[in-house]
Amino acid sequence: MPDIPDTAGTAALAICESLLLAMNDRNILPEHEIVGILRDAAAAHAHDPGDDGKGDLHKAVAELINGILAGGNSVRRK
Repeated sequence: MPDIPDTAGTAALAICESLLLAMNDRNILPEHEIVGILRDAAAAHAHDPGDDGKGDLHKAVAELINGILAGGNSVRRK
């Protein structure tokens, strides 16, 4: 496998987005629950104090998740 930066993270994001869409499509989780999951994930990173030395990473993760929420990528909004 070629050494491409963040391949695992990109794959994980794609898989999670697909799972969230499938759960919504099959009426396993309603849209508001999926949005709540994404908001919780963003908040966890946004409020991380960065004690692990990865404050910039946590901020970027929160911004990415909030961008997904704003764009509606993980929820097929009606």
